[in-house]
Amino acid sequence: MVFQLTPGTECPAEMNFYFPELRTLCMAENSTHTLHNILSLRGAQVRDAHVWSTYLTEAIRTFGAHTEVEFASHHWPRWGQDNIIEFLSNQRDMYAYLNDQTLRLIDQGFTGIEIAEKLQHLPPGLAEHWYNRGYYGSLSHNFKAVYQRYIGWFDGNPAHLWNLPPTQAGAKYVQAMGGPAEVVRIAQRAYDAEPPEYRWVVELLNHVIFASGGTGDGPEVPADVLRSAKQLQAKAMTQLGYGAENGTWRNFYLTGAEELRTGPQKPTSHGASDLVKSMSLEQFFTAMAKSIDGPKAATEQRSSIVLRWVLTGTGQECTTTLRNGVLIYVEGQDTLAGKPQATISLTRAALDQLALSGIQFKKNFDTAVTNGDIQVDDQAAAETVFGYLTFPDPVFPIVTPRVL
Repeated sequence: MVFQLTPGTECPAEMNFYFPELRTLCMAENSTHTLHNILSLRGAQVRDAHVWSTYLTEAIRTFGAHTEVEFASHHWPRWGQDNIIEFLSNQRDMYAYLNDQTLRLIDQGFTGIEIAEKLQHLPPGLAEHWYNRGYYGSLSHNFKAVYQRYIGWFDGNPAHLWNLPPTQAGAKYVQAMGGPAEVVRIAQRAYDAEPPEYRWVVELLNHVIFASGGTGDGPEVPADVLRSAKQLQAKAMTQLGYGAENGTWRNFYLTGAEELRTGPQKPTSHGASDLVKSMSLEQFFTAMAKSIDGPKAATEQRSSIVLRWVLTGTGQECTTTLRNGVLIYVEGQDTLAGKPQATISLTRAALDQLALSGIQFKKNFDTAVTNGDIQVDDQAAAETVFGYLTFPDPVFPIVTPRVL
């Protein structure tokens, strides 16, 4: 096998590989029968469309003349050297087009949203190939992603530098437009227009729905008006979902509509024991650090709390220090942090069980200490740190305001 490393394309450590005896090339997820994501809507780091296209050129030059079969990790194969080179070349051109045209329009002062509206179609030579269609990635969110990679979230307009959060903005917009009932009437007219203005309906009603978050900045949204707003926005999102060629857009629209009708979706799975067991100590405590309630810890604990962790059976040791609302991890002993307030000795299995405890972390730690599975010489110091842990909300709302 011959490997082609392609970091920064579909994922940070992606690679293609070639089987010389079979004259077969696997393009991983770098070249598939769809436009891929430069930024996944589920959330990820922005990928590099320029690097992506460059590695496709390298793959063509390295393997093209020797390849008779090509396939991708999640897609079916293609046969024939000329067919494969044409396919890879068109995919390469597509990712280069996304990158280069975004930069061209950035230089002319266009924002990400404006670029996505201006370039709604690929050139005919690319658009005529169905494997360049936006079934997974879309031109719209990929152009915005390239903009985000180079420019970031701020488009230079100071009106967008310090926006009000959705609940406050919603309340003020609704008040300015004549109250919630009037906004719903405007949205209904847009829904009934020919052609229907579903995007505008969704944007208008978003203000009404978030105005119901109870900030006190605008008029109260009566229950019957809020119900009408949710029903109408759900209908508009459903139509946008039905009309979307892109699968992830359809899923987001239909999921949003479902939340408006029935509330946030419940989680379908819990825990990830295999993942936890494979984590290094640094990864474990990095995950713990991002769960610390920083403002609360910084206010209540003006002095550092140093914990020494010893994994019995493996000889591993590390130090964590809670200071300024941040949990700092150091491998081994941190001689600069000061004397540890507590030493915690436990097996890796016991640490894994704590990681899987979720909201029961502190309770399970106490139980493990009582049972002798964990030894700690100052339980109060350890529990003070654990008292600042927060845990994910598996049913947080997306298209409706959070209940505070």
